[in-house]
Amino acid sequence: MTGGGARGRVGPEGRRFLRGHKRAVGRLAGWSLLESAHTFLGGYGVARALDDGFLAGRTATGLGWLAAAGAGALLGGFALRGVFAGLADLVEPLRDGLVRRAVRQALDRAVADPAGAGDTGAVSRLTQQTEMARDSFAGLVLTARSFVFTAVGAIAGMAALAPVLLLVVLPPLLLGVAAFLATLRPLASVQRRSLDTDEALADRTGALAEGLRDIVACGGQTAAEARVEPLIATQERLARTLAGWAALRTLALGTAGRLPVIALLAATPWLLGRGITAGTLAGGLTYLVQALLPALNSLMTALGSAGSRLLVVLERFTGPVPPDRAGHGPAKPKPQPEPQPPGPVGPPTDAAAELRGLTFAYGPGAAPVLDDLDLVVRPGEHLAVVGPSGIGKSTLTALLAGMLSPGAGSVLVAGAAARREPGATGPDPRRTLLPQQAYVFTGTVRENLTHLAAAPGAAGPGDVRVRHAVRALGLEDLVARLGGLDAEVSPRLLSRGESQQLALAAAYLSPAPLLLLDEATCHLDPAAEERAERALADRPGTLVVVAHRVSSAARADRVLVLDGTRAVCGTHEELPARSPLYRDLVGRWNPAADE
Repeated sequence: MTGGGARGRVGPEGRRFLRGHKRAVGRLAGWSLLESAHTFLGGYGVARALDDGFLAGRTATGLGWLAAAGAGALLGGFALRGVFAGLADLVEPLRDGLVRRAVRQALDRAVADPAGAGDTGAVSRLTQQTEMARDSFAGLVLTARSFVFTAVGAIAGMAALAPVLLLVVLPPLLLGVAAFLATLRPLASVQRRSLDTDEALADRTGALAEGLRDIVACGGQTAAEARVEPLIATQERLARTLAGWAALRTLALGTAGRLPVIALLAATPWLLGRGITAGTLAGGLTYLVQALLPALNSLMTALGSAGSRLLVVLERFTGPVPPDRAGHGPAKPKPQPEPQPPGPVGPPTDAAAELRGLTFAYGPGAAPVLDDLDLVVRPGEHLAVVGPSGIGKSTLTALLAGMLSPGAGSVLVAGAAARREPGATGPDPRRTLLPQQAYVFTGTVRENLTHLAAAPGAAGPGDVRVRHAVRALGLEDLVARLGGLDAEVSPRLLSRGESQQLALAAAYLSPAPLLLLDEATCHLDPAAEERAERALADRPGTLVVVAHRVSSAARADRVLVLDGTRAVCGTHEELPARSPLYRDLVGRWNPAADE
């Protein structure tokens, strides 16, 4: 939660902002002062129209004073136009400054925690919170200056009519204002905690959403709910507390908005006995009902909602480096992996792919995602890679695909460096990578199935091989529904699962000896996933699968477990004794759910 230091910085920084925009503040005050003349003329014109005009039998004089009050209304409308122009000159620079500060905070967080998730509240500050601050500040300035200058006009008018009116009206008015102000600090405190909880809940649900497939596959729904439900319960409790303070605020508004009118009406006999005229009383009532009390009600409503909300949001921008994902303190560095050779290492000539002391980190100074990893993938082997979301599984496949370069160590594919030669075109002859987002293009079904099967300009696989691939992956119904091998494919009309099935068939026809599937079956049901993986494992070559179901790992020859502290490689049968993480995954696996 943002501390008192942040709250202490809001005031000085706010004053510094206003000093830096003195010209805009001056223009706003000038137009508002002109608007206050409308308030003064409204009540004073009514009083004079009654006392000096209609009640004295001079109708023309009364109409003249009413015309003066009407002219004041026109003057107020003209002044209001200038008020909004001056308001824009003050509000937009505030929003621009908050956006710049949000970006700086995100960069500071990235420097402080290069291996972490970054500033997870930055998006909220750049979008929702900057707009919230902009709207709240605009509403608060608009209502505050309206009340101040309306009060000046109304109080000046009542003093000009009869100073004794102020003795009747001001005490109940100040009582209601004091009661209202007493609710502001606790209301802001509750709103601050509510925003803290809202940010933490958004971050936590976002993190769980990223690993939803792993959670379901591992049966971790109960644990995931346990991480979110306390925040939801806290948010519900804070909402009820906010409603309670809102009720008290409404009571204070009623006191300030109704008691002055009641006091003036109750004191009417006393005032008339002391020489106060009916016109003066009507003018005082006009000041209260048409000017002062509506302005006060708007101000108190704005302070109670926009004001406290603005204070809480500004604390986000004046506070220290944002908290971690849970919203409870600075980000902690991720634990450094403890390298462990994950499996038997053979000579390079025996390897479809080989990792030698592989270390990789995203950026200088960042904690390694993979640290000193040794692994040999044998020709014809089916290897599954498992681990929590964000642990480095996709990074590993990107390194094997030559899309990333290791920070230390080496990555070999077929005995040569994995990095592809610059300027190389066409399908990679050594490996094929299928990412989670399947690549399907506008063309025939046949073209989508064969685009990885031959170099540009060379003949593709024959019709027999293509139909064999369709049967092997069980795509007969899909191809028939699309209109056959020569039918046109529109990618936007395919489901994600259908797109993945076509991409898997293209990988099956690829001559590359190494296939890399980075959750390329995540949109398939378990039966379709099993058929695809078995077909790809049976084709000549080596298969590396980033698995999102334990059943996928159980089908592999070996399983590589990445858990952030060490990497362990072995068979599905032996790993539960060697890896606590894998033992937990297998313990939560319900084979019946994958049938």
